[in-house]
Amino acid sequence: MVQFLWICLGGALGTGSRYLVGLGALKFFGEGFPYGTLTVNLLGSFLISLVMYLSLDAAVLSAPMRMFLTTGFMGGFTTYSSFNYETLKLFQGGAFMLGTANVLGTLVGCALAGLLGLFVAARIAG
Repeated sequence: MVQFLWICLGGALGTGSRYLVGLGALKFFGEGFPYGTLTVNLLGSFLISLVMYLSLDAAVLSAPMRMFLTTGFMGGFTTYSSFNYETLKLFQGGAFMLGTANVLGTLVGCALAGLLGLFVAARIAG
C-alpha cells in the first residue's frame, strides 16, 4: 500500500510538471506547434531510459524508487516515455519486427483510434 501511495504522489508530481513545462514552452516558443508536448515526450524518453538503466542494469536505484520515478512521475509526465523505452528494448534485443510493429501499431493505431473518437464524438454531439 505504501508503494502505491508513492506511485500516486509521483504521478501527481509528473502531471503538475507536465503542466508547468507546457506553460513554459508556450511562453518561450509561442503557439502554432505543440512544443510543450514535444518537450515532455523528449525529456520523458530521456529520463525513463536513464532511470531504467540505473535501476536494472547498474543497480544504483532501488525498485521502489524506479517505480516512483517511472510508473509514478513519468507516467503522469508522459506515457510516450514508456512506449519509447519498450520499443528500444525490443530493438536492442534483436526483435526488429516486433519493434517496428510496436512503432507502426502505436502511430497508426492511435491515429485511427483518435479519428474514431472524433467520429463517435461528432455523432453523439449531433
